[in-house]
Amino acid sequence: MNASTRCLPLLALLGLLVSASANATDPATDAALLQRGQYLATAGDCVACHTAPGGKPYAGGLAVPTPIGNIIATNITPSKTAGIGNYTKQQFSDAVRKGIRADGKHLYPAMPYTAYAQVTDADVQALYAYFMHGVAPVERKPPPTRLPFPFNFRWYMAVWNGLFLDRKPFTPDPGKSADWNRGAYLVRGLTHCSTCHTPRNLLMAEESSRELAGGAAGPWLAPNITADANSGIGGWSEADLVAYMKLGHAAGRAQAAGPMAEAVDNSLQYLSTSDLQAIAIYLKAVPARHDPADTQPIDSWGAAFDGMAGQRGTALPDDANQWSGAQLYDAHCATCHQAKGEGSFDGGLPPLFHNTATGRTDADNLVLVILEGIRWTDASGVHMPGFAHELSDRQVATLANYLTQHYGNPSAKISAEQVKLLRAGGAPSYLVALARWAMAVVALLVLVIVVLWVRRRRRRTSPAQG
Repeated sequence: MNASTRCLPLLALLGLLVSASANATDPATDAALLQRGQYLATAGDCVACHTAPGGKPYAGGLAVPTPIGNIIATNITPSKTAGIGNYTKQQFSDAVRKGIRADGKHLYPAMPYTAYAQVTDADVQALYAYFMHGVAPVERKPPPTRLPFPFNFRWYMAVWNGLFLDRKPFTPDPGKSADWNRGAYLVRGLTHCSTCHTPRNLLMAEESSRELAGGAAGPWLAPNITADANSGIGGWSEADLVAYMKLGHAAGRAQAAGPMAEAVDNSLQYLSTSDLQAIAIYLKAVPARHDPADTQPIDSWGAAFDGMAGQRGTALPDDANQWSGAQLYDAHCATCHQAKGEGSFDGGLPPLFHNTATGRTDADNLVLVILEGIRWTDASGVHMPGFAHELSDRQVATLANYLTQHYGNPSAKISAEQVKLLRAGGAPSYLVALARWAMAVVALLVLVIVVLWVRRRRRRTSPAQG
């Protein structure tokens, strides 16, 4: 064996050692980076939209309802055939922060890239590492989104982005504390609170001048969470806010339901106490936005009331639609919330008075809770059943009016027609019809301008008459 032959095993071993060393220090697969990316993905609640009921995590397929139709969430697993496995880090960043896919087409802002635009380069790198190396690939391609005309043309999003997308990542305010800046970064960015809690204009862009003053999440009301004492959370302590985000309820104030319950269930409860504290500090500092209809704090309405005492010995009407609010309450609510609406003895089920669910003049959320209930996916087993299949629209309206009259804000009035609308998913959107009407007007104006231009040109070029 010559010298060069004897060196071959040594060179091979050296190559393996170099390769192993490179893999051990590869930033894309660093354990700490992947853990950080998973935490950030949880803060962003990516799983909520990108996982269909009964489906695998991040495999997409969920139909996200919007005023312009259902948007089908995409597969964001590292599958190279069905997901984002072929995305470069720059393409991933462009999708997350600019709303532009790898193929150059624009995403719809149901994906909250307008908020994720605030995310720093370092956090985007951690997210990219997690989705490429910490998520299991799923070889399932969801059906494409098919929106009605004119929203089926994605190119118009480029114009929308030019008007409403702020592309600058978050910049800390040196005049504020570290906790305030951390809270601002999370609220404005990954946790994308403004996506639901900020009202929108006719073009479905957030009204930045009314940050967190209340918005819509489908048929649900995403309430005012500014520092106003009556309309918002000005009267809440930081501990109240942390408990609400961590546990889904703040004693004597509110409990999460609908999309907010999902946010707690999938995301907020897993954030560190320091991050939740930072969010609370920031929210307490958001400029107050007051609704004149709120004459006292929303969670201060009502008192214990036993309406069933007057019903004892009274025969129930044969027609259940004729049952009184007290009779409906006795049949469907009193077992858990007790005769006077004081809640369960151990505090596990909330009182119905001093509760934001019954204290708002807009009682849509109360109606939706009665219809849909509240269910948690954790091991607590605590839930409220929905009564959509048991109670008619008229019964729900009667019960809701009883609850607001005695335990909440008596100025809230609920009709059977309102219940019917909410049961069907909320009021229909006229955005599609408005967009088509606007396009028709623009087309007509263009046609008129063209006709006038042609006539004027003909007059200039025609020979003089004499």
